[in-house]
Amino acid sequence: MRAAFASRIDDADPLSALTVGERPEPEPAGDDWVTVEVRASSLNHHDLWSLRGVGLTEKQLPMILGCDAAGVAPDGREVVVYPVVPTPSDPRGVTILSEHHQGTLAERVAVPAANLIAKPAALSFADVACLPTAWLTAYRMLTSRGRVAETDAVLVQGAGGGVATAAVVLAVAMGKRVYATSRDPGKRERIAALGATALEPGARLPERVGVVIETVGAATFDHSLKCAGFGARIVVSGATAGHLPQVNLRRVFAMSLEILGTSMGTPDELSALLEFLASTGVRPVVDSVFGFSEVDAAFAKLASGTVFGKIILDHTR
Repeated sequence: MRAAFASRIDDADPLSALTVGERPEPEPAGDDWVTVEVRASSLNHHDLWSLRGVGLTEKQLPMILGCDAAGVAPDGREVVVYPVVPTPSDPRGVTILSEHHQGTLAERVAVPAANLIAKPAALSFADVACLPTAWLTAYRMLTSRGRVAETDAVLVQGAGGGVATAAVVLAVAMGKRVYATSRDPGKRERIAALGATALEPGARLPERVGVVIETVGAATFDHSLKCAGFGARIVVSGATAGHLPQVNLRRVFAMSLEILGTSMGTPDELSALLEFLASTGVRPVVDSVFGFSEVDAAFAKLASGTVFGKIILDHTR
């Protein structure tokens, strides 16, 4: 079957480590595993990190990339693939597809049957292929971790990337006042069109917020602390601009702040996210759609840093 996979590790030039070609059919890892015919998938920065060797070693190669997918189960059901797989050999007890088990950027992928979640009829394969990593992370950041129901105002740092853009859309749909920062004037315009107040990084907000969505790291963390109201939650799921910020601990204890880490979400949270989109009419922000035959161009776009929203691969093309 055709697949996009890491054939080697190259930290300096990750795109050169990407190979598109034939791979063996997926092998179920247990009796409770099934094989899904993939109709659509989406790219994540995790795929680029894998090509750089983060979370992936030479002995694991070749590894089919991709965490997100939607397709058709053996019984004909249209499904979304939940990408977190129990992995006893990993210290975390779990891994996501493309770390220990082959990923989703292929014609077919093998996963535990329990990882299949029904696709709502109102959502397309392309819509739901955006959700299992970035959108699920954003949903969990706002709901279970951020307890967004307890506040009226949210700050999203570094909007434009997959998680941050998803957080903007979801928080607006939840009826919150949303402030979002970006260094890029063009992205600020697009953020404003999504219903948020778009600001330059470090700008003064008209109010303190109850939840901060933090995926940037050191470059924005002090601003996140200053914008957080009493008892606010700063929810962290990334550190694209530095993972060792200076933290003013006096502000943390004086303002009773919570700094919470998170990644991905649970199957129940993915089901709730699907229900939320189906009932509200909210749809993922899509930067571009590529046919599977254009996977090299899709990865180049992801690596360019110009992406706003998700990059989708249509496996039927």
